[in-house]
Amino acid sequence: MRALIQRVTHASVSVDDEIVGRIDHGLLALIGVAAEDDAASAERLLHKLLHYRVFADEAGRMNRNLQQAEGGLLLVSQFTLVAATDKGLRPSFSSAAPPAHGQAMFEHLVTRAQAAWPKVATGRFGADMQVALVNDGPVTFLLET
Repeated sequence: MRALIQRVTHASVSVDDEIVGRIDHGLLALIGVAAEDDAASAERLLHKLLHYRVFADEAGRMNRNLQQAEGGLLLVSQFTLVAATDKGLRPSFSSAAPPAHGQAMFEHLVTRAQAAWPKVATGRFGADMQVALVNDGPVTFLLET
């Protein structure tokens, strides 16, 4: 699994002009599921999402994780993150999970995240979503399992 995370001052995701997920400061995580990903992949990614140190401590250094910063986590499925882009001028999605598997893995991640942290919001799997955010820093990282 891959997550493109951005530290944000706030973020939201809308479907058909309705906000379906919103957080204040925290992490926006765009989630890509590959065909070979399983529940263990989701567990490893969740551990990284909750514990990756990208928030400033008292000295201004990135030493605090999401939980220490008491931030929100906005999870948004984005299959394009697993596209192969190394050849040609058109992405290949052959390594992406089929929709049913991708949805199952994304929902597993969401369920486990909600059980582990109270400030979790999501987009809507497979929907045409509009994501709005203010990147804080900017701080952006690609996490992989």
